[in-house]
Amino acid sequence: MDLGLGGRRYLLTGASRGLGAATARALVDDGARVLISSRSPESVDAAVASLGGAPAAYGLAADLADPDAAQRLVEACRSELGGLDGVLVSVGGPAPGTVLDTDESAWRDAVDSVLLGTIRLVKAVVPELAEGAAIGLVLSTSVRQPIGHLAVSNGLRPGLAMTAKALADELGPRGVRVLGLLPGTIATDRITDIEAASGDPGGMRDRTEAGIPLRRVGRPEEFGRVAAFALSPAASYVTGTMIAVDGGVTRAL
Repeated sequence: MDLGLGGRRYLLTGASRGLGAATARALVDDGARVLISSRSPESVDAAVASLGGAPAAYGLAADLADPDAAQRLVEACRSELGGLDGVLVSVGGPAPGTVLDTDESAWRDAVDSVLLGTIRLVKAVVPELAEGAAIGLVLSTSVRQPIGHLAVSNGLRPGLAMTAKALADELGPRGVRVLGLLPGTIATDRITDIEAASGDPGGMRDRTEAGIPLRRVGRPEEFGRVAAFALSPAASYVTGTMIAVDGGVTRAL
């Protein structure tokens, strides 16, 4: 299938590694051009190099918690890509913890980066998008069911899902699509770190996989291919929905 990505231009945040990087890889491999960002300049530079550099890939270090980051990213897309046909917004996962044990400062930090950072970026990119463009938010299966010991994520991700749904209504008449992606357990560095912190990474992986219908964690490229399709013209009638990429682990419809 031709996804129609040739020559299209995308901004991806949180994309120097993990799910964002896998999506950037899938987009570039199918002919798109990308500008990727994350907080670390060194990580951005390495990711851009791995994608082959210009003219296929560019990068800019930015932290979405910074109120100026959104406009800087938009200006970089104008300069390097000549415009935008879509954006994938991925923000680092909030710190783990329970509802009662998580300090209020951790909630405030997450609101600044995960919630407000996403909204600021979306508001900044919308004027750049024409009919046929797409906005994708990388969320979590916590949109549909809570994940143990991730209270902040459980609190914020569903709100962003409903924000995406509202945006789909607002932008639909302009031909701009908005959707969410709900990754389950994917073998990224973050998952490896969580497993290591448990003190029994092998045991934790076994328990996780036992609860997944496909009996394995996902691979980043499996998420990247789904995200690239969702952002592409091939998915031109898909909007206002949440797409689970979780091996079947979510029990809700």
